Amino acid sequence: MNESKSISKVTGGIRNSVSFKVFTIFILILILLIPASMIQSLIYEREARKGAVITEISSKWGNEQKISGPIITIPYKKYYKDKDGNELHVIRYIHVLPDELDFRCEVIPEIRYRGIYQAVLYNTKVDMTGSFPYPEIKNMNIPEHDIVWSGAYLCMGISDMRGIKDQVKVTFNKEEFLMNPGMDTNEVINAGISSKVNLIEDKKIFPFKMSINLNGSYRLSFVPVGKTTTASMTSTWENPSFDGDFLPVSRSIGKDGFEATWKILHLNRSYPQQWTGEKYKLDGSDFGVKLFIPVDIYQKSTRTAKYALMFIVFAFIAFFFSEVMTKVRLHPIQYLLVGFSITIFYILIISISEHVNFEMAYLISGISVIVLISGYSKSVLKDSRLTAMVSGVLFILYTYLYILLQQEDYALLMGSIGLFIVLSTVMYLTRKIDWYAIKFDNKSD
Repeated sequence: MNESKSISKVTGGIRNSVSFKVFTIFILILILLIPASMIQSLIYEREARKGAVITEISSKWGNEQKISGPIITIPYKKYYKDKDGNELHVIRYIHVLPDELDFRCEVIPEIRYRGIYQAVLYNTKVDMTGSFPYPEIKNMNIPEHDIVWSGAYLCMGISDMRGIKDQVKVTFNKEEFLMNPGMDTNEVINAGISSKVNLIEDKKIFPFKMSINLNGSYRLSFVPVGKTTTASMTSTWENPSFDGDFLPVSRSIGKDGFEATWKILHLNRSYPQQWTGEKYKLDGSDFGVKLFIPVDIYQKSTRTAKYALMFIVFAFIAFFFSEVMTKVRLHPIQYLLVGFSITIFYILIISISEHVNFEMAYLISGISVIVLISGYSKSVLKDSRLTAMVSGVLFILYTYLYILLQQEDYALLMGSIGLFIVLSTVMYLTRKIDWYAIKFDNKSD
């Protein structure tokens, strides 16, 4: 009997010790990491759903558009002998890029909705002018009589042909030609339009001009195939993102939209003005603009959810010190309920922000969770001052997190300084506590 009482006393002493309580809280935090990770998965799932809807909308209008060209391609015969000594030939191609190339376009944006999701579409009329030199065949070691001048054609690469809205005509050397889909070879351009052209030997320069009425979505880019390539773009879209290998030499962005100009030399690229076969590709040298929606709720929700562990830890610390100050012992279930309340905050943000702006969703979610936990604290702690302390901790945390979300460039700096200040404050307030002397009673058991 005495032995049973001794065991019960030792067990009760362990259960009422600070060390056991801290260990229990640590285990509870690990358990709460499960719903926190599930929230991250939920955000990724919703973001993937948004991407699928945008892709569906864009596919029926026109995807991202990249314009490559124009390029002149000239076939020639290359002879060889088979095993029997018979002379045969295959068709190879010479590719010639323009000396001068100028793009001018106005991008007219439009937002399309599908349920709660939206996609940025655009229409643009791209006007192109420039000139080609007469091909320098003598530098290629190709006999003149092997070149099939009648097969020369001008081609233009367009990444999504479904976006072409009107017939495309090209004026080449004062002659007008109708462009058709497809090309004889995809050595340089994989998909696009082309037309046969006449290369007159006594001409040294072949001027051209053409216009393309094009639908696309999200991004518009050009490949600088000219020896000197210039481009100018205007739009009413207020939030452009200039990307690619080359940034504009000048740009202006305002409430009425943006204007941008580029100038690129052939020396800035990795391919020459003339070559044969598949020696060079045009990939990786484009420039252009993205029309993006600046507030991405899923990106902000992801950044917010990364702080879930910190919120749970600080909330548990607040309740733990409430236990220390009141000597009232809280049950692990009560800690779990508080932890689940905090994780609900992130689900509320995702669901509400899909229907209203992110700031309003954050305010509604934050107030709801603070009121919920404060009311619960008042009920279990039965102390107005401690309830105010818990509410104050949560209010400071949510306010501080909102500030971090607005300061993207300084988020890491502000976050690390904030954590240092909090840790310093906790260490200062607990510096005189004798942790070995603290025992919890069983008022709440």
